[in-house]
Parts: sequence; C-alpha cells; structure tokens
Amino acid sequence: MTSYTVDVNAGHMALACLRRLRWLWISAALLFSIPTHAAQAQQARRPFRIGVLNAAWAASHPTVEGLKAGLKGLGFEDGRDVTFDIRFTEGKLAAMPVAAEALVKSGVDLIFTSQEAATQAAKDATESVPIVFTLVGDPVGAGIVGKLTQPGGNVTGVSSLQTELVAKRLEVLKTLAPAIRRVWLIYYSVDLGTTPMIGKALEAALRMKLDLFPKGVPDASELKRVLREVRRGDAVLVPEGSNPELAIAIIEQSLASRVPAVFGTALWIGYGGLVSYGPDYYAQGVQAAGLVAKILRGARPQDLPVEGAEKIDLAVNLKTADLFGLTVPRKILLRADAFRR
Repeated sequence: MTSYTVDVNAGHMALACLRRLRWLWISAALLFSIPTHAAQAQQARRPFRIGVLNAAWAASHPTVEGLKAGLKGLGFEDGRDVTFDIRFTEGKLAAMPVAAEALVKSGVDLIFTSQEAATQAAKDATESVPIVFTLVGDPVGAGIVGKLTQPGGNVTGVSSLQTELVAKRLEVLKTLAPAIRRVWLIYYSVDLGTTPMIGKALEAALRMKLDLFPKGVPDASELKRVLREVRRGDAVLVPEGSNPELAIAIIEQSLASRVPAVFGTALWIGYGGLVSYGPDYYAQGVQAAGLVAKILRGARPQDLPVEGAEKIDLAVNLKTADLFGLTVPRKILLRADAFRR
C-alpha cells in the first residue's frame, strides 16, 4: 500500500497565496475600471447647449439675461451645466430662417427665442429640438401652438398676453391723455398673432368712445406713410411686435409731433416713450428659465402648458409727459415706475 504524507503548513500557505492572488486580480480590475467610469461620468456631465435666436442688436438682450439668471437660480451654472450659442440678427428679420437652421445643424439641445418671427423660424427649422419662446403676443393666434394647455409638437413658452392686455393699455392711455378721441393702432403686419388683439382693441375702443384705426405696416417706409396721417390730438397704440425698428420710429415721431403713444413694455419708456403697460422683458426670461430647466431635466415641451407673463408693469416717462403738457394722474404715479430720461 502506498502512503502519502500531507504537509499541513504547506497547504495553508498555498491557500493564502491563492487568496492573495484573487485579491490582486479584483484590485486590478477595479483600478482599470475607474478611468472608464470616470470618462462616462464626464461625458454625462457635458453642458447642455442652448441656442438663442432673436432680432436684438447685442447678445445681452434682456430676455437672455433673465434666462441666464433664472437658470443659475435653478442650479444650472453657465459654462458648467449650460452653454449658450447666441444668434441675434440686428433687426434683420429676413436673416431669421438661416440663423435658425444654423442652430439646429450645430446640434443645440434647446432653442430659446424672443418674438414671433424668431419663434416661427425656429419652428420651421426643426420638429425635434425643443423650443421655448418669450415675447410672443398670442401664440395660438400666431399658429405657434394649438392650445395653451396642450401646446403639442416641440414648442412651449411664455406669452406676453398681447390680446389680454390691449384693453388695459387703451384705458391707461385715456387716463393719461383724456382729451384724445382718435387712436391709431400701428402693428407689424407680418405677425399673425395680431388679429385677435385687433378685435379686442376695437371692442374696448367702442366702450371708451374712441375711434380706433388699425394699421398694419410691413416696413419702415410704410410706417412713415401711416404716421403722416396722425395729427395733433390723436394718439398711437403700439403693440409689441417682431420688428423693433417700428417702435423706435414711432417714439421719434411721437416726440417730434407731441402725439401720445402707449407701448407694450417699459423698455421703450427708457428711450423716451410716454407710457407702457405690459410684461417686463427680463422677467419673461427668468420665468421661461423654469420651462427650460424642466425640459433639460427630461420633460417634453408638448407636456408643458404655455404660461402667461407673470410680471406686468406700468411705466411712465415724466419728462415726455411734461413735453406733451400732460399732468400724470396720482393713480398712475402710485402704480407706475417713473422715468425722467
């Protein structure tokens, strides 16, 4: 019979070596896997790219500054969590489609727009990239969304309530200049969302015993022709539109002819306009940041109802009122932001 002698100490040593070898293999596997996981995490943290489209003359449009501030307040740091590709066309509306297509081709994750023309250009350029708009007076009337509660498609945003606020603008104008009897509603004729607003304005004018003359203008040359019909004793209602040059030209004519004009935002009062009642540009950007943040976190635009502008301001330029020989009533002074530029 063959006998075997077992060295117990040697067996224990071999088992220990095997355990140590196994630990080394596990440690090596973990070490080699760390760079892969780190690379994946770094890739997952790539900043969201937000494309911006508007007709401004500079990248620092108030709605864009509001958007940046709003996103920062919601935890999205510029450069770390989001980056911005800003395309502003310096008032050239014909350049909108090309700029919108360029943003889509560049691979932005979302497009942020201001005014109807920019929003429509972005919508025409893509059916997949989410779009969040601001400064659109009537999104349904413009055909940008089907319903406010159910936008559908890839578009949602903040409405500047053009139709809802037009009657109040006429009321403010009548309070500040009670002698007026004839009002010219001058609007950018390319904006489709103006049609419902005109209807509301005509109804309000009838109640206030005002003669309202809606005039759509496509460009500055036609505007000059219309303004030649405006006389002392008349007034002008200037709704917000896609072409900012029209508002500037109306301010110049209003000051030169001493014709009162009411605007849709306090931005124009800082340039010499008489009075405004409507949403603040910067505040709309801050408000829209909430929608942008939801989309970047996974929500779908079609599931986010269009919001109405939350911050509505009354502003009056006291220097312009003095120029026109108008006494600003106390009830306006108590509510309004006053400018003396």
